[in-house]
Amino acid sequence: MSKQEKSTRGVGTKGMPRKDRELLILDAAAEEFGTKGYARGSTAVVAARAGISKPMIYEYFGSKDGLYLACLDRAGSRLVAAVESAQDGSPDITRAARTMEAIFRALESRLHDWELVYDTTVAADSALHAAAAEYRRELNRMGAVGVADVLGASQAPEPLDADLVTHLWYGTVSSAVGWWRHHPEQTADEMTSRFQRVFAALFANDRSNIEGGVQLGQGQRG
Repeated sequence: MSKQEKSTRGVGTKGMPRKDRELLILDAAAEEFGTKGYARGSTAVVAARAGISKPMIYEYFGSKDGLYLACLDRAGSRLVAAVESAQDGSPDITRAARTMEAIFRALESRLHDWELVYDTTVAADSALHAAAAEYRRELNRMGAVGVADVLGASQAPEPLDADLVTHLWYGTVSSAVGWWRHHPEQTADEMTSRFQRVFAALFANDRSNIEGGVQLGQGQRG
């Protein structure tokens, strides 16, 4: 057994219900793949971290690909559902604030989920890449619809405005998540409040809408 496997060995799962053990494996695998990517992720490390034998991974998921796909489906579904839940409400600039809050809450303590959906180490011609692309397309679709609604409400005149702002929005979301990776001590509440302050400063004319129309940190809980 390698030093890495020894250092990450769990407490063991003997007697644990199958569903609970499966979740334990998925949590360990999501962290491993989300941190290192599919190509560099090790099922041996996953097994050691979960406190199980490596063959048990294949018993549960069939293969490394099967394990990764299960992690991807869980992460992608959670993100899509979170963004979808934020689309109700006024079709104005507050929609961006609601969406970012939903993303922050979905990723709290699970930042590696974002990396699973946007993993660049997965081969482009693989089934895993196709599965991840489906989640990315759905997230992008909702982003584009949101941008179109906001620009439509403001009666923006240029047809290409939506395309430009959509690309700016994608970059904003990716950058915010990337910044959070470098500051993992930040909670979802703190990230939400920080985004609110920055967004309000950038769109000073809409400050009352952002701060009054969406009570970030309160509106999406409960």
